[in-house]
Amino acid sequence: METMLAMLKVDLGIMTTTIYDERLKEYLASAQTQIEREGAVLDLDVIDDMQGVVMYAAWMWRRRESSEGMPRMVRYWLNNKILGAKMRD
Repeated sequence: METMLAMLKVDLGIMTTTIYDERLKEYLASAQTQIEREGAVLDLDVIDDMQGVVMYAAWMWRRRESSEGMPRMVRYWLNNKILGAKMRD
């Protein structure tokens, strides 16, 4: 979790403070839950999966103010994760 927290803080540009750490951890946990709810199986020892959770959490954080739709790169990663697993089965 600490590695993903550090990655998320860099992505959001809030590296110099710890004031948001607990809230950001909640966003990471929520992102993981929502990704798994969509059918993806995550292995958080794999950097690609960690980065996917971070991208999803960063989008959730940013959409608080803009209510923007899911960025294409996040949707692309998620679709590849889900469909790749189905193709292997």
